[in-house]
Amino acid sequence: GLCLLVLRVFIGVHVFLVSCALPDSVVRRFIVRVMCSVLGLLVRQSDPRLRGAGTRVFIANHVTPFDHNVVSLLTSCNTPALSGAPGFICWSRGFMELGVTGSRAELVDSLKEYSAHQGNPPLLLFPEEAATNGRAGLLRFSSWPFSILDEVQPVALQVRRPLVAVSVADSSWITELLWTFFVPFTVYQVRWMPPVPRRADEQSEDFALRVQELLAMELGVVSTRITAADRTEHMKRLRHTARLPFAPGGHPWGVLAMEPQPELCFWGGSLVPPSLPGGAPEDVRVVAMAQQVKEVLPHVPLEVIRTDLVQTNCVDTTIANLLEGRVPFFPESKEAGDLPAPSTSQAAAASGIQGSVAAPSSKPATKQFAKSPVERHLSLQERKRALYDYARR
Repeated sequence: GLCLLVLRVFIGVHVFLVSCALPDSVVRRFIVRVMCSVLGLLVRQSDPRLRGAGTRVFIANHVTPFDHNVVSLLTSCNTPALSGAPGFICWSRGFMELGVTGSRAELVDSLKEYSAHQGNPPLLLFPEEAATNGRAGLLRFSSWPFSILDEVQPVALQVRRPLVAVSVADSSWITELLWTFFVPFTVYQVRWMPPVPRRADEQSEDFALRVQELLAMELGVVSTRITAADRTEHMKRLRHTARLPFAPGGHPWGVLAMEPQPELCFWGGSLVPPSLPGGAPEDVRVVAMAQQVKEVLPHVPLEVIRTDLVQTNCVDTTIANLLEGRVPFFPESKEAGDLPAPSTSQAAAASGIQGSVAAPSSKPATKQFAKSPVERHLSLQERKRALYDYARR
């Protein structure tokens, strides 16, 4: 793998220079495609007769940061740069700079003006606005790509490679490029679909939803209502949960803290549709999660549980916050009097349940301050485990 990586980096420089030197033509696309096969980038297509059948806008699902480069090996097309600073990096990656830094309305107007000139290549747009591996579902399509023209042509992309997952969440385009050079090969399958015209009096949102359903059926995946913003927010929560102090490696709390959120799963880049069908309202999902926490901690007021769930959006994180004393509350029943107050120290909490937990060990008692840091850490984990077992009962 490392030998391939070093060798392909040097070959990749030559591929970049050749693609910059030759003008856009069938000969250039053929030469670059052959050189890319040496880099382990294999491109296959189906139904090439449907390719570019007079359509000015291609609509494709987004799998990797190099989808537009792969499609440009098969036909002439341009993809506008939607993010990132313009300059050499943007140009070298094959994006088209429009000089528009304002709203989506300004971008649509610029693209309409671009498409009005018949000499310009077609547009290749990705309405998902974020890359997924495409194995489970499609992100909700944005409506602005369907406001440019009244006819679009869907393009279904599938990518597979051995050993390493495709499009891991939160990975940069440089990381994806290095993995492409590292593995033996990466296969891109491009399927051209018939053009789809807009129906009479059809809104852009409905047009986008219809094309999304067609692409999902072609790929054999689910058409979800999860947006790119939902994906970004979910990844932020995962990063925040991974940094919580009560989730150390090797402890059951760490497993609980790293479980995927119930409304969206992007574990290892894989999108999992929501557990509630049809995009249930937020409050219904919070109420269902609150009942789960209430079953584990019946002495905690339901309103306190709901308030913390809105912040954490995770059942296990809320349980941990309540047991660790991060969320203050007043017990609802007398049974809660047996539990230590949330503001008490860990040592007091452990002493309150010491009689209910059998720990046959030769290590010092939890009330004593152990001399070894390892023993102190193990003692803390035992007290946490005891708290959790007590709450379960």
